[in-house]
Amino acid sequence: MADSTFYIQVKPKSPRVEVRRTAEGVLVRVTAPPVEGAANTAVLQALAAALGVPKSRLEISAGAASRLKRVTVHGLAQEELDARLARLPNGQ
Repeated sequence: MADSTFYIQVKPKSPRVEVRRTAEGVLVRVTAPPVEGAANTAVLQALAAALGVPKSRLEISAGAASRLKRVTVHGLAQEELDARLARLPNGQ
């Protein structure tokens, strides 16, 4: 099965963990600070739970040091990924 990619915006040091759709795309809020990869680890955990895939199938393929990141989901077709993203809560 093919790999799929999508872009996210990350808000580290948030008061809560959440994954939401916004007008700009997918917003991931995590409580972890952006220090020594802690926020990236928390982002992958939050995305795995929200998308229903094992964390081991997720990879930050671009933007590891940025708030805008490209995430690759290994072994999930783009159509299935799009359907799962469409089921995410909507809002700020």
